[in-house]
Amino acid sequence: MSIELPKPIADYVEANAQLDVDGMLKPFAADAVLLDNGKPHKGHAELRALFEDEVIAVKAIFTPDTVRDENGQVVAEGPAHGDFKGSPIRFTYRFTLEHDAIKALEITL
Repeated sequence: MSIELPKPIADYVEANAQLDVDGMLKPFAADAVLLDNGKPHKGHAELRALFEDEVIAVKAIFTPDTVRDENGQVVAEGPAHGDFKGSPIRFTYRFTLEHDAIKALEITL
């Protein structure tokens, strides 16, 4: 990867590239919240279900090509490709980090 990401985010992106659910979950805080197009998922159990149903099932891999700090959040943008309609689709991921973990993630188109 050519862009510099904070370690928890880099770990998440790398695990996603391998379609590794356990690796994708590891950088998230136990009580993390992921907002996926407006729908909240909280905690590892809900995140695991989301990743299995919406990422692994369609082999969706997010490849950030830009990253910036915005109001204390790390904003990564880039395409996701996989076996889904419209692939690749460009997404914006807004990460909130706390204690070297992902505390919150908002995913939007």
